[in-house]
Amino acid sequence: MDDLEKRIAQARGDIPADLVLRGGRVFDLVTGGMIEGDVAICGDRIAGIGDYQGDRIIDVAGLVLVPGFIDTHLHVESSLVTPFEFDRCVAPRGITTAICDPHEIANVIGLDGIRYFQRASAYLMMDLRVQLSSCVPSTEMETSGARIEAEDLRGVMGHPSGLGLAEFMNYPGVIRRDPGAMAKLRLFAGGHVDGHCPQLSGRDLNAYIAAGIRTEHEATTAAEALEKLRKGMRVLIREGSVSKDLRALQPVLTERTAPYMCLCTDDRNPLDIGEHGHLDYMIRSLIELGTPPLAAYRAASLSAAEAFGLKDRGLIAPGLRADIVALDSLEGCRAQLVLAGGRVVDAAAFAARGEVEPVGRGSVRAPRVSTRDFRCTGNRAETDVIGILEGKIITEHLRVEIAPEDGDKRPDPARDLLRIAVIERHGRNGNIATGFVRGFGMQSGAIASTVCHDHHNIAVVGVDYADMALAANRLSEIEGGFVVAAGGKVLAELALPLAGLMSLEPFEAVRDRLIDLRAAAEGLGVTLEEPFLQLAFLALPVIPALKITDRGMVDVEKFEIIAG
Repeated sequence: MDDLEKRIAQARGDIPADLVLRGGRVFDLVTGGMIEGDVAICGDRIAGIGDYQGDRIIDVAGLVLVPGFIDTHLHVESSLVTPFEFDRCVAPRGITTAICDPHEIANVIGLDGIRYFQRASAYLMMDLRVQLSSCVPSTEMETSGARIEAEDLRGVMGHPSGLGLAEFMNYPGVIRRDPGAMAKLRLFAGGHVDGHCPQLSGRDLNAYIAAGIRTEHEATTAAEALEKLRKGMRVLIREGSVSKDLRALQPVLTERTAPYMCLCTDDRNPLDIGEHGHLDYMIRSLIELGTPPLAAYRAASLSAAEAFGLKDRGLIAPGLRADIVALDSLEGCRAQLVLAGGRVVDAAAFAARGEVEPVGRGSVRAPRVSTRDFRCTGNRAETDVIGILEGKIITEHLRVEIAPEDGDKRPDPARDLLRIAVIERHGRNGNIATGFVRGFGMQSGAIASTVCHDHHNIAVVGVDYADMALAANRLSEIEGGFVVAAGGKVLAELALPLAGLMSLEPFEAVRDRLIDLRAAAEGLGVTLEEPFLQLAFLALPVIPALKITDRGMVDVEKFEIIAG
């Protein structure tokens, strides 16, 4: 018998199933009821639910079986580990499908970064779907290591991991009909295009959706989510390490809206995953806040599969992929057993995977900086200041009086006014731009990072110019990463040599380094829970209201660089 005939025979019970999960209850995401019976699995597919015999039987008595979880939008690079370590980190928590946009690495090394993820996808336990990055760079107001146009994307289309075009961040380019944006949209006409349009509404939102863009993960309020839902967008509730929108959007997720809502993490690091969880944490949190379990689990699997055209998953039903999570309870959402494509997710399965050579080594080619590079000249006391909103990547555009002294506007930790700088690190032009930020609470020292969305230049924030220079220069020596410095010494660091974005170490080692880094930052007086990724998003010029790139401070609402 071929695979098809074998699956039919096993479904009828004519021959034993390859694998049987016995003694659990299946949560039916169509009716919301529980189904008693064995789950029979043939290869990577579900054969049926009922009374079955199998060549292998796993006892799941007392457990609830749900479909594998689907993270509908994330950047693996933000986990700070390779796709292989990301797989090992989150698949045991029930994530069996992840839809990624590799635009972080693409902004550093271009198409080679996308191809790296495409190659890696063939070896993972989870099904990693690799969207093609739409905006590299995200705007014309930054210097990235690469540029990808529509014709470049043709060369990486058609890979088995592909679904469509990743988040279209340059929403002004869409609504103003920029030729480059139009070329990319035409290339993917009729296919899936992910959205990214924070705070867009009214006719501008109509224009953006009319371009064929169907999903949106940037809604931060219930009102914003409802307008986008009413206009036909699928809204992805996001809970990352910095962007925490779950509580704001939870009231919108009901059994009525669940078919049109999904879950995503966008950017979440191993420390947060270790302390709280991934999509499992989101499901637990939603139910604790009053979301019906049926709505939460639909958003985590069936609705996600439907939104992205993945017709072969999302339910525990005959003929679908055997992506199954055995849970302690619907409310607890703690995985006791995970199957991905019919394979048990365990240490032996991870050890048996193939590998792909890392790429992007030696990518940090920044100029060596000194204290004088951080001086902020200007004779006007009124100063544009980035105002951090913790738990959000949107920022305030503040205007604060900072009097120049000896030709420099100095940091003022007493008022929580710190110097921030972005240093071009791709070896293109050596740009250095400086500004001010409020919200870190830092009283001494500096923090620097090459994780700096989306261009991934060096971002450094601090009170002391010498420590800022030390931290920034140290990043070149370790091929990128995070550095905390104070008093002329490096207090903690994490090397990210793969494109300055990802570690080559196991995720456990990265998690432990992040604990050290967080402690070092707290020692400087930093009050933010996640200062490193918060710093990274201060350089993303497609998120309102005020940001900074290597070319200067950016008024995102006007979509222009503020004249110095």
